[in-house]
Amino acid sequence: MLEVKELKKSFGKKEVVKNVSFTIEKGEAFGLLGPNGAGKSTTISMICGLVSADQGDVLVANQSVKASPIEIKKKIGVVPQEIALYPTMSARDNLLFWGKMYGLTGTKAKKRVEEVLDIVGLKDREKDRVETFSGGMKRRINIGAALMHEPELLIMDEPTVGIDPQSRNHILETVKSLNEKGMTIIYTSHYMEEVEFLCTRVGIIDHGEVIAIGTKSELCSRIAGSSFVEVMVETCSSEALEAMKQVENVKQVVFKEESGTIEVYTQSPQEVLGSIITTAVNEGLKVEAVEIKESNLETLFLQLTGRSLRD
Repeated sequence: MLEVKELKKSFGKKEVVKNVSFTIEKGEAFGLLGPNGAGKSTTISMICGLVSADQGDVLVANQSVKASPIEIKKKIGVVPQEIALYPTMSARDNLLFWGKMYGLTGTKAKKRVEEVLDIVGLKDREKDRVETFSGGMKRRINIGAALMHEPELLIMDEPTVGIDPQSRNHILETVKSLNEKGMTIIYTSHYMEEVEFLCTRVGIIDHGEVIAIGTKSELCSRIAGSSFVEVMVETCSSEALEAMKQVENVKQVVFKEESGTIEVYTQSPQEVLGSIITTAVNEGLKVEAVEIKESNLETLFLQLTGRSLRD
């Protein structure tokens, strides 16, 4: 469905995308992960034909974005980070407007509006002005606008930022359903659990380069150890973290301030558990709980980039 071939893009002297290549099969849900400034949005803009590449090409259904930009845009639906709706217009009129941008008129357009309102679960609010909607409802209509022309490829850039859990779950279930019905999806998010729920394969991009790509199991097999030790503490110090790093067989130590936990990565968590606890106590830390946890995509992301996805 999509082939990204050696894309490069610079703004001034800053190279923001460096030789990015990947492919996505028809009907696949593909997650594109990267911290802020990694090059995700620029890569997506080049796929959509909104930004021209300095080098390389993008093929959608074997058609080049460079050679056939209008035809490619008919095949793609884009859900941007920002809400792309007219606030003083109703949900229905917004969908009709965006449908018209893709050439939908008359009975066909009205029928598609009904279908899309059902998909996003807002049939009962179709006549209300978008400015009266909650953030989550606006996001759902934003997705609806991208679905009006029944795209073959749906690109979603951070579609659940800043919304309530109920709306977030509704969006995730909607996207899952669309994918199960055959729609190809590219999904970027700061929430690793969303990508794990939706996507069959994941690409990790950092500093403008794809540094890892594969299924969840393929990527997690690269982690130094399939599990890690999580230590919950009341307070932490840089001296304590440094002491834990010196424990034999420990590969990496990360303190997560928001949760008050220290994550210790090692090939043999059971063997180092006692030494980790002893070191923590000796360094004056008050240990509240200790648990061995299975590694996941967030673990891999942390090890590859040295930071969490939300940094």
